[in-house]
Amino acid sequence: MTARYLTKDELIHALELRDLSCASQGEHAMQMLLSQGQAAIESWLPCTTQTLKANPLVWAQENYDALGYPKDGPAREARYTRYLNDQLMLRTQMSSHVPQWLKSWSGSLPSYRLLMCPGLVYRRDCIDRWHCAEPHQLDMWLLTDKNARSKALLPNMVQRLLTAWLPNHSYCTIESPHPYTDDGIQMDVRLHKGPDQSQESEWIEIGEAGWIAEDLLQRMGLDPKRWSGVALGVGLDRILMLRKGIPDIRLLRNTEPRVAMQMQDLSPWQNVSKQPKIERDLSVAVPIDLDEDTLGDQIRTSLGSAAEWIEVVQVLSEADYLSLPQTALHRLGMHPDQKNWLLRLIIRHPTETLTNQQANELRNQVYQAVHQGQRQQWASN
Repeated sequence: MTARYLTKDELIHALELRDLSCASQGEHAMQMLLSQGQAAIESWLPCTTQTLKANPLVWAQENYDALGYPKDGPAREARYTRYLNDQLMLRTQMSSHVPQWLKSWSGSLPSYRLLMCPGLVYRRDCIDRWHCAEPHQLDMWLLTDKNARSKALLPNMVQRLLTAWLPNHSYCTIESPHPYTDDGIQMDVRLHKGPDQSQESEWIEIGEAGWIAEDLLQRMGLDPKRWSGVALGVGLDRILMLRKGIPDIRLLRNTEPRVAMQMQDLSPWQNVSKQPKIERDLSVAVPIDLDEDTLGDQIRTSLGSAAEWIEVVQVLSEADYLSLPQTALHRLGMHPDQKNWLLRLIIRHPTETLTNQQANELRNQVYQAVHQGQRQQWASN
């Protein structure tokens, strides 16, 4: 697919979006998670703590090169990153601000120095109840003298944080390589079954961690024979959803009073009236290299504020040009450099009821944004 840069309107929308982790933009339960995480580390180690709030516009060199991402790494592709031009972008991770911080500690160091970087990151992502395009991320970097490091530092840090944030959940870690850590791990938390036990338990990824990579320390002017530490990053949206039992990520920003009131503390979520879902299936011809993250971005852009009505977009099936019968190719107006996706839209606003006419209008907006065949099939009321 042809890469494109952010438009002026898209940039303004991103920069005006409320950061739920920032107290100056209004109180939110997410800020309580930050306080609990900081307290969990400070009550365990004699930390000197800093909190960094930085501009979401960063150079690609800061977001990728300085942290050790390979030049040809897929993370850099425009299908996952919101570029303003070839060099400037909206950050995809809070750690993009860390290399400069590391450089500032080439002198003396307290036993432990903790950096907390909370804020919005900007991605292109699929659409379901766990994903959004502007999630909140907390990156915590614990820098220490190499002599103070023990093998237990990393697992103990993970254990103390997850116990503080999710005291009633079990978790596991699995090996997960990462550009700026050594011996990286992924942290997964078990999602509780529903009250009727009909929902299967599943594991939800909430973050990654590892020892700060020695080559990163060296590039930032810190001798890895003297310096060490832990780099840890978590998704605050998911932790808050798990902590309170919130069923849909869209609820975190919802301004309906019955919802917004519950976002002021960490008490368990109380269901607001459940809205019925409406499903719409559509068969579309799309570029052969389209992925679900880019699809989600296209739909959010085309719908604007109406994207709030879309709960899930599922790819039910995929077929290439040669595998389809002529009748299907004709119906779609499909080209050989395209593939066919059968999509299912689950349309349900978190707090409002919608009509079949509204659902059809949304379906047609999605269809217009996604379908690139020469023939169209519209839903009618």
